Amino acid sequence: MSAVHVVRFEFQNGIHWGVLRQGRITVVPGVFETTGDFIRQNSIDDLARMNGTELEEGEVKLLSPVTRNQQFVCQGANYRQHMIESGMDPDAKKFNMIFTKATSCLVAADSDLIKPRSVRFLDYEIELGLVMKRAITGAVAVTDANLHEFIAGIVIVNDYSARDIQIPQMQFYKGKSFRTFGPVGPYLCLLDAKDMHYLKALQLRLTVNDQVRQNDSTANLVYGPAETLTELSSVQDLAVGDLIATGTPAGCALTVPSPAKQRIAALMPEATKWKLFLKAQEGRTQYLKPGDVVEARIRSADGVIDLGVQRNRVVGEA
Repeated sequence: MSAVHVVRFEFQNGIHWGVLRQGRITVVPGVFETTGDFIRQNSIDDLARMNGTELEEGEVKLLSPVTRNQQFVCQGANYRQHMIESGMDPDAKKFNMIFTKATSCLVAADSDLIKPRSVRFLDYEIELGLVMKRAITGAVAVTDANLHEFIAGIVIVNDYSARDIQIPQMQFYKGKSFRTFGPVGPYLCLLDAKDMHYLKALQLRLTVNDQVRQNDSTANLVYGPAETLTELSSVQDLAVGDLIATGTPAGCALTVPSPAKQRIAALMPEATKWKLFLKAQEGRTQYLKPGDVVEARIRSADGVIDLGVQRNRVVGEA
């Protein structure tokens, strides 16, 4: 049994789930209100063998495979090079940075990205998303050996961020939760126990107007899924279908002063410090502007796992 790619889609005024094979969707019978419902009620073996009504991928409207009633938990600064470009020392940071995004920012993979009028510095962040297979209601020890009991599958997440709100206001939640700032999908790839090794060997690639900005492997994650779930389980409950975004690689538009400059800035008045920060961002042409097209892809080298292509066009707020 190999990895199974599934989609959630709209067709003839109804919302359905289906198994994707070579551009064709086999409709899964039944109504599943949430991602958790779908995962609980369909085994990967049954889905892999499923036959029935088929549709062409092009004749349906794909939706986010993670529904808005699931939690959206995120890891920050979780790739070595991204930590360095963010002004952190990977060898000194000994903790997992956790935050959440509002689930109202969850949208389909091909949605327009709406740039709010109040946001000056809009950034992109391709991430591998983990979708939960079982609920966690207390501390558990998750290892690579039992990870398959906890993770149902994986998706592409783009953690769009308003840096002029996230950083000077120290508001991760607010800066990352504007509507449309969380496209997910297009495909949810369900994994078997023997597929779990792929979690350490997936290639993430993001382009803006066909120019490569981010390109890295999940082999370079600082905190892997097993240790992250172990830590999270000691803090909070997780439900089947909840989403955990695992952090973004280097290559974001954001530029952060060196540790030495940060030490000098710490001695300045707050207003002066943030004025200098915003001035530094003004010189970064990489920030997103209306008309830009962002594409994100995650796949394994052998093609067994291919999470599809996210394509977001940036539009100004109406």
